[in-house]
Amino acid sequence: MPLGVFCARDRGSGRRGLGRARPSRLAVLARRLLLALGLAGTQLAWAAKPEVIIDPGGVPPEALQSIMGAIDAITRLAEDQDGGEVSRLRRRARDATLSALETQGYFASRVDLVVGQDYAGETWEITIDPGPRAQVGQVDIRFLGKIAEPEFADRVRLLEEDWPLDEGMPFINESWSKAKSDLITEVSRKDFLLARMVQSQATVQAEDARADLDVQVDSGPRVRMGELTLIGLKRVPPKLIERYVRYTPGDAYDQDKLDDWQQALQSTAFFRGAFVVMDSRADQRVQRPDGDVEMPVVVRVTEAPARVYTASLGFDTDNGARVEGLYRQNVVFGQPVWTETGLGVDKNRQRFFFDVHLPPDTRGYTDSFGVLASHSDIEGLDTTRYGLGWRRNQTRKAAGNSRVEYETQWSLVAAQDETKIAGAESYRVPTMVAGWQWLRRDVNDKYDPREGNLVDFGVGAGVTLDRGEPFYKTSLRGQQWWPVGRRDVFTVRAEVGKVWSQTERLPEDFGFRTGGARTIRGYGYNSIGIPRGDAIIGAPTLAWASIEYMHFFTEQLGMRAFFDAGDAAPSFRDMEMHYGYGLGAVLRTPAGPFAVDLAYGQRDRRLKLHFSLSVAF
Repeated sequence: MPLGVFCARDRGSGRRGLGRARPSRLAVLARRLLLALGLAGTQLAWAAKPEVIIDPGGVPPEALQSIMGAIDAITRLAEDQDGGEVSRLRRRARDATLSALETQGYFASRVDLVVGQDYAGETWEITIDPGPRAQVGQVDIRFLGKIAEPEFADRVRLLEEDWPLDEGMPFINESWSKAKSDLITEVSRKDFLLARMVQSQATVQAEDARADLDVQVDSGPRVRMGELTLIGLKRVPPKLIERYVRYTPGDAYDQDKLDDWQQALQSTAFFRGAFVVMDSRADQRVQRPDGDVEMPVVVRVTEAPARVYTASLGFDTDNGARVEGLYRQNVVFGQPVWTETGLGVDKNRQRFFFDVHLPPDTRGYTDSFGVLASHSDIEGLDTTRYGLGWRRNQTRKAAGNSRVEYETQWSLVAAQDETKIAGAESYRVPTMVAGWQWLRRDVNDKYDPREGNLVDFGVGAGVTLDRGEPFYKTSLRGQQWWPVGRRDVFTVRAEVGKVWSQTERLPEDFGFRTGGARTIRGYGYNSIGIPRGDAIIGAPTLAWASIEYMHFFTEQLGMRAFFDAGDAAPSFRDMEMHYGYGLGAVLRTPAGPFAVDLAYGQRDRRLKLHFSLSVAF
């Protein structure tokens, strides 16, 4: 509530208003006593901001809020004004109260403003008798122009059915304005870009508390899409635009199509910005023999940089120091493709890759092809891989205004793996692996969730190219967040997986190992699996889960308590749970929560320090 504005008890309902109640008789006597003692002095030539007391008289909260906003704006003007100006502002306050009531449908209201004086200065006591609230009476909606012809009869009927102000509903100015705006928007989104409101009138009969509505919309001629005009292209070839903006000149105008084309262009890596609009200038319109009007479709873009270089440094307890670099080239040999060349090095893994990305198609699918060379040495398992692969990605949102996102990925990789197991037999294996992964994300914040859930499901199938031995894999991950109070968060996450194989020569990424800062804390990174020789190799089954409570002292700094449990074993029946539990500190950063955890691994009977940047998968 604005400072200096108060509401009295609602006399009609016995309920209190939104602020301080009417002063008690004792308080009034005290004020008069102070005045009699001369503490308030004589009336000053320059006024202070008056205290306002409002008796709402049964006005609903939304109407009272509108009144208080109008009054507060006037009382701020009353500060440091002379007596004559303050007198004028009092009249304005009363008039503003009446106007605010009218916007809420009260056209026969009565408002009294009584001026008083206390030891703090002038007071305004405003008493409201709102009278009856006007209701919507007769509603007359008429359509002129091309839309009035028989071929659009069904559309007109739907527009009339969707009109939100029906007879008997309260007449509120904001609802009336929104209804008109929504109507003209709906008419002009398809076929009738030049539609306009030619008449809108609300005839208010205050004595009957009734408002009759009269609306006329002139659709104008039907608008059709003309020739395509491209603005802003320098290096990107026009055929990329034509890949998405697909229509035949003469097709009916449809704003939804323009929005879809604009979104598709903005989703590519070639543009910093893209806008698709109709050129409605009078000199660009072409009158057709049938009376329709044709207008050019304008695509205005700002191209992204031709080359982008990025580098990053990092450190965590799982992988140690990490250095990564990426070079990106937009438009290659005049073709609408982009390439990425990357290198990453840490104590456990080193990899180099080169990928060629095609632009998204009209359904949002993005294809890429690439080569990869990688090396890893973790817990005695040393793997070198050379691969060639294809990947297709699609990211889409659920219908309407839902925050739910879906990501789907298909892949096909041919690879040569050389695996060295410390203290055991090594092997080489050429493989062909196909994969499919589906992720559903429903969270309030992608990088720092407080509420929502994630589900990630994947399947894979492969074969050894030298012996024809098949192998299969499936996995399921999930996480749920619950907000607690204003800042705290409780979360549960889990993962389960299974491998079926007719060979022991599996690619390194087809077996399950676990342990570390992002799975079971209190144990080394990927230290839980099947012992072989002096190494830990991937297991056919995996199951682990974690519960965690985070308490934040400020918006950024907090602590957490956690309990993790799980195993990777030859079968689910053979699993022997590894438990880890402890406490940690959490710092919220723009990239996600940064955590430092001290965990006790019950099986190893030792403490282990972990730190990581936690980003929702």
